[in-house]
Amino acid sequence: MTTEEKNYITRAGFDELERELRQLVEVDRPQVVDIVSWAASNGDRSENGDYIYGKKRLREIDRRLRFLTKRLDVALIVDPSLHVGRKQVFFGATVKFIRDDGTKVHPESSVTIVGVDEIDSGGQKISWHSPMARALLKARLHDEVILRTPDGGQEILTITQIDYPIVR
Repeated sequence: MTTEEKNYITRAGFDELERELRQLVEVDRPQVVDIVSWAASNGDRSENGDYIYGKKRLREIDRRLRFLTKRLDVALIVDPSLHVGRKQVFFGATVKFIRDDGTKVHPESSVTIVGVDEIDSGGQKISWHSPMARALLKARLHDEVILRTPDGGQEILTITQIDYPIVR
């Protein structure tokens, strides 16, 4: 992601990053600092596991704090509920579709298009940068879109439902 590119994110995703930042600043880092201080007071630090691990953990926490701070600073919160009732795919949509890879029809799948910092490893939340999201964006209900696969093939995705969360 370039520095000029927007960091689109949902309110829920932004709040989750803020919670993680607060947890690191208010709880995790102070605990590790206490452990490192205690371990340092025990004398020889060269073979002191608590000290060595604590210092390593502090570096990890500080790296994550810098990352979160930068991501939150450039975040642009998008409210997907503005699209409730629309039958076109935009950021924040949960899209149900049926895949057809030419050999067999697969069961219905569902993904939610979110910001880069909100994706999950299970594939239910996908980045708006992903090939699948790019194929789905701006499509309409019952459209068929072509998803190019990493092996050079393609799948046809038929959109069966488009939902947007109602944020209160």
